[in-house]
Amino acid sequence: MGASTDDAWGLSFSFDDIVTAVLDDQGVVLCWSQAAAGLLGHTAEEIRGSPVWSLLAAPSHGRCQGRPHRTGIPSTGRAVLRHRSGQRVEVAFRVVRLEGSSQSLVLAVPVQHLVMWSEDNAFVRALFAQDQIQVGIHDLDLRTVRTNVTSEAPRGSAPLHGDRLREVLSPQDAEDAESALRRVLDTGVPLIGWEQRVRAPQVSGRQWSLSAFRLEDPPGRPRGVATILTPTAAKERERHRLDLLHEASARIGGSLDVLRTSQDLAEFLVPALGDLVWVELADAVFKGDEPPKLAGAGLWYLRRAAMASATGSVPSVLLQLGMTVPRMPDVPFLRSLRRGETVLTGVREASEQLGPELAPLFVPERGHSVLYSPLFARGLVLGVVVVWRTDRPDPFVEEDRELLAEIASRAALSVDNARRYTREHRAAVALQHRLLPRTTSDIPAVEAAGSYVPAGGGADIGGDWFDVIPLPSLRVALVVGDVVGHGLHATATMGRLRTAVQTLADLELEPDELLTHLDDLVQRLAEEVDPAQRDVVGATCLYALYDPVTRQCAVASAGHPPPVLVRPDATPQVIEVAPGPPLGVGGMPFEVTSLRLEPGSVLALYTDGLVALGGLDIEAEVSRLANSVAALCDGGGSPCLAGIGRALVSRATEVPPRDDVALLLARTRALPGDSTAAWRFPADPAIVTEAREAVTRQLASWGLDHLTFATELIVSELVTNAIRYAGGPIALRLIRDNVLVCEVSDPSNTQPRLRRARWTDEGGRGLYLVAQLTTRWGSRCSQNGKTIWAEQSLVSPAE
Repeated sequence: MGASTDDAWGLSFSFDDIVTAVLDDQGVVLCWSQAAAGLLGHTAEEIRGSPVWSLLAAPSHGRCQGRPHRTGIPSTGRAVLRHRSGQRVEVAFRVVRLEGSSQSLVLAVPVQHLVMWSEDNAFVRALFAQDQIQVGIHDLDLRTVRTNVTSEAPRGSAPLHGDRLREVLSPQDAEDAESALRRVLDTGVPLIGWEQRVRAPQVSGRQWSLSAFRLEDPPGRPRGVATILTPTAAKERERHRLDLLHEASARIGGSLDVLRTSQDLAEFLVPALGDLVWVELADAVFKGDEPPKLAGAGLWYLRRAAMASATGSVPSVLLQLGMTVPRMPDVPFLRSLRRGETVLTGVREASEQLGPELAPLFVPERGHSVLYSPLFARGLVLGVVVVWRTDRPDPFVEEDRELLAEIASRAALSVDNARRYTREHRAAVALQHRLLPRTTSDIPAVEAAGSYVPAGGGADIGGDWFDVIPLPSLRVALVVGDVVGHGLHATATMGRLRTAVQTLADLELEPDELLTHLDDLVQRLAEEVDPAQRDVVGATCLYALYDPVTRQCAVASAGHPPPVLVRPDATPQVIEVAPGPPLGVGGMPFEVTSLRLEPGSVLALYTDGLVALGGLDIEAEVSRLANSVAALCDGGGSPCLAGIGRALVSRATEVPPRDDVALLLARTRALPGDSTAAWRFPADPAIVTEAREAVTRQLASWGLDHLTFATELIVSELVTNAIRYAGGPIALRLIRDNVLVCEVSDPSNTQPRLRRARWTDEGGRGLYLVAQLTTRWGSRCSQNGKTIWAEQSLVSPAE
């Protein structure tokens, strides 16, 4: 029991699946097999002597063949038997009369087993009938004992037909294949899709995919191994296609520049698909805008963006890089491109459709097969990619068309991403340029030049800024700052901070007080954003206030690198500034550092992107920067600050910087001693006349007699107000440069207020008269009181 009923390698099933019984001529059970007992639950002792009819759960049904036996049982058919438990069991049976006896042998099999055997048999027959795959069965010694390859089949199509593998394969291939099959026999683990290159004498390096599984007898002992081989030509093409698509994804789209992306596409397609490739993009795409929708013939508004050739040169007769595609006829392949379809055509069809005037611009001399594919994204034709075969003899086929369509579809997304980045970057750059001041300034206090380079060589617009703010009395504020982060949010924050600094500077606050107000502003900005983003809202800032009359420079820092000073003799110095906390931290004071600057000194203010290079020590980098500025300034005369700035920034940005770089260079000036005049008076109304006379004499010595009348009135009103409301002593100062500045200082901190007096009022018109006689006026506080100033133009009314 348990032995196989098959021959060595035929369709097999176990005796355990076959029910047998021996009946006499009356249908009484004489013998009962163990399989029958297992199927129906009755032992041989229990069933022996019982009629077979007692086992039926229902009359026999189905197809019956042959004459009925004298017992009344058909020769073949199906019957429903009753299990001891009452369950119904359907079987197919056959009755065989025993030779020389009145007894009969009944063979029965459960119907479901018979169905499976039939299906298995049909499957095996169909498998061995295939001619596209090679099926083989090998014994324990790996000899081929059965195969669907006949002896008449050519060896080139049946690499594994033969008694032993080594008889038809090269020694290396046979050894590899037998080792793989031996592992299947030993472990029972199937082999699926193992790639095997067959180097048989009749076959030139064909590639096959081998799958194998172990054959076992019912107890589970190995009987051999079955193999299925399929030629992998289709798989090779599919794998080649997938490899090309993977490589295209890796090589195309790595840049956010539309020209670079187009060139990457052209260089990939040569030699991957063709010998000559060009890419044409819509004019709007170059600027980051959406292209117009195409309709009909005429201008496509395309311009050649990229070209690549297998020979390294492009025929000069063809349309060259940067040239605009001329007016096109309404031909079939262009209509297909507008619909987003990839077109495969030959040189004759292309030439005929383009016509004799356009064909020389678009058809290469040796071109014989061409593919056109649109760069189609979001319903818009961004451009067209054209692939020609000139030196390769084989024309394009449908698979090439489908491959180019998929590559072009992916490339179109990369071009569209680059286009949108171009648009956003252009907007960010425009915003940044609008928010930054002019790069050069020439005012009485300083000559200044600024430079700004975004992070990543222009890829990331950030929040670094510099500013030169002219203040009253010829003073100037020099500012440099660095907002946390990059992008439009950082740029917008920078704009708000720069506006705030200008507003606070116009109030003529001291540097430490200005940074305190700016710190409060940054804290309010942080409260406006999402709580998860508050940690990235902040900035650093350096504010320097320079007075060309006193030559004093007051500097305060909010977490910013120290400024660099180069004296007129080219001696460098890093100014030691007490570093306050970055803006937005709050709760900490800012300190002011004051120093006197010689005329012609160069002050360098910068952001950390200029010195934070490669993770080196910041102090060493600041010292190196000071030496570099000194070396560039040590050229005799007054070297151009803009040129010095470009040299410093170019050195720091040879590799695209990871952070923004902002640099402000300012060469200080000093007002000559004879351009100022100062007096001090007690708080006595009688000194008003004396002050007017002193001013008149000074204006006469400067040749500014045309300003005498207005200046006398200004001095009269300001000195009178100081005596009346502030007390003494009172300081009067005139400053002459490109404007005439009149300053009156008193010990009071009360700020003057301009108002319109009623016609019945006896006073209140002083500041109104001052405002009418001057171009601008204002007041600033100091530790000892306040100063009211007024400016007049030096141009005489006659001029």
